[in-house]
Amino acid sequence: MKATGIVRRIDDLGRVVVPKEIRRTLRIREGDPLEIFTDREGEIILKKYSPIGEMGVFAKQYADSLSQTTGHIACIADRDQFIAAAGGGKLLIGKAVSRKLEEAVDERVNIIASKDDRKFIPIADDMVEEFEHEAICPIICEGDAIGAVVLLSKDRNTKMGEVEQKLIQSAAGFLGRQMEQ
Repeated sequence: MKATGIVRRIDDLGRVVVPKEIRRTLRIREGDPLEIFTDREGEIILKKYSPIGEMGVFAKQYADSLSQTTGHIACIADRDQFIAAAGGGKLLIGKAVSRKLEEAVDERVNIIASKDDRKFIPIADDMVEEFEHEAICPIICEGDAIGAVVLLSKDRNTKMGEVEQKLIQSAAGFLGRQMEQ
């Protein structure tokens, strides 16, 4: 564990303020859920809670199914990182989503674009691989945008279309409903 040198007092309601610098670095926004852990040494650990992360195995199976059906790379992300990938996208698992993808999820924007389009966005900040085409659909749960389903293609000749859009909308809708249960 890394010490920050920052000390905060607990107020009379039992609240502690997480400093702005730490919230910014960890991408914690107002209203974000935090999970609380304790250890045997008496330490309290706060971790951003990811409802999609709770469905890791299920998300992986769904990504596998999408990839097999479409022949594309299929990824599922929460608001912070990729939690599942299939079809050659395993390098994305655990990588932070890009600010542009985070904004698209927040704005609930569906994207189908090729690399040369203005709508095309990088999906991860430190992308090593180049993708030619992408299809992105936000996952909505109880009115909140909680992540995205992403299809990617490296093949210049294989564009995303209405079929891919319908598939990821269906996947995002299904995952959103699963989170509500």
